[in-house]
Amino acid sequence: MTDHQMDIQTLRLQVEKIDALPTIPAILKKLLNVIENPKISLNDIGSFISNDPVLTSRVLKIVNSPIYGFPGRISSVKQALMLLGLNVIRGMLLGVSVFEAMQKTMVGLWEHSLGCAIVARLIAEKKKMSDPEEISVAALLHDIGKVILGLKFPDKYRETMAYAESKEIFIFDAEKDHFIANHADAGSWVARKWNFPCSLVETMEYHHKPHLSKNFLVQTSVVHVSDILIRAAGFGFAGDSFVPQVNASAWQAIDLSESDIKEILAEMRESLDRAEDFLFSDE
Repeated sequence: MTDHQMDIQTLRLQVEKIDALPTIPAILKKLLNVIENPKISLNDIGSFISNDPVLTSRVLKIVNSPIYGFPGRISSVKQALMLLGLNVIRGMLLGVSVFEAMQKTMVGLWEHSLGCAIVARLIAEKKKMSDPEEISVAALLHDIGKVILGLKFPDKYRETMAYAESKEIFIFDAEKDHFIANHADAGSWVARKWNFPCSLVETMEYHHKPHLSKNFLVQTSVVHVSDILIRAAGFGFAGDSFVPQVNASAWQAIDLSESDIKEILAEMRESLDRAEDFLFSDE
């Protein structure tokens, strides 16, 4: 079977075996085993993090970053777990653990993902949504499918990126030509395998086509709009140099007034300036 003849089920099975890759750091392999366990508790996650000093420092660093609303206030893993909850911590752990892999897959993708998480939280708070941290995590992980495809099929993914650039098309469209599926599909497959909540799975799956989200239209729309705003701001790199159009259904779903947009853009700029300090400061 050639790469182009690979059916979607075969591709999905290969993508879901991401934890078997030799390029995956040992800590991430352990983390994926922990995350996949449906009976995992806050205490289990807390013990797992606390036993690894590097993971502990990364978690505390990101929790106190501009992505969340508690800069400089959280001093322990236990406190972070109680404030943010299991789903947010699991997603955030995955984000910080794939940091190195992201850097190798696509320079600037981690910055794009962090920026998207910041903007999503700002919009969610402006809309007084009940779960701004969960929406922020969905935004942080929305492009994880790019990392997975890049790690699993490194040569082919580089070829896909080059093809997107030469044809001046979005990477999302180039992926379908090369893989039969795209990064949104790949991200949602592994999110299901890792037992993430349905809201996170659906947001990752439809962040480019939010109108197809059946159960979480508003959350998916927030991530979609955040992705476009952060691209327009030129913060990080999502794999292509173009800014997509905002989906009309998504814009309607989040229903921001002109003054809301102005305030979000002003807060976004301030938060991104702080995030740059956070991103490029020493560990």
